[in-house]
Amino acid sequence: MDLDGFDRKILALLQADASLTNAALAERVALSPSQCSRRRIALEEAGFITGYRAEVEPARLGYVVEAFSRVTLAAHSESVVDDIAAFFDGLPEVRMAYTLTGDADYLLHVQVRSLDELASFVHRRLLPHPMVAQVRSDIVLQRVGRMKGVPV
Repeated sequence: MDLDGFDRKILALLQADASLTNAALAERVALSPSQCSRRRIALEEAGFITGYRAEVEPARLGYVVEAFSRVTLAAHSESVVDDIAAFFDGLPEVRMAYTLTGDADYLLHVQVRSLDELASFVHRRLLPHPMVAQVRSDIVLQRVGRMKGVPV
């Protein structure tokens, strides 16, 4: 699917505010609601739009400690990669996991309620896993700015 200016504007607007109604989106893009709806559906079906969500402020729910943990594996194989990905996905403290190049294998974005909870997470959840060799965590002191969308 080739994107034109209307498609790009739809993507930009939805990244900024996914709660826009089809009528509001159509008005801002200068298309009819039916044309806008068809384009939005096409963008979803083509995989440009993969979902919609509300951004929740973690601190308002008591999750005041944010950290990035670099995890080094003890061994590498295809089955280990699948198993460790499923393990990370099952940990509610992990907001996102990334595979890396360099001295660590994974980077975990972690959100917890306290430093004690972070210590427990690392020592009782991550380090006991048989494939985890090392964990090094950096604690976020302050977020600067907000998550940005992809430039369209």
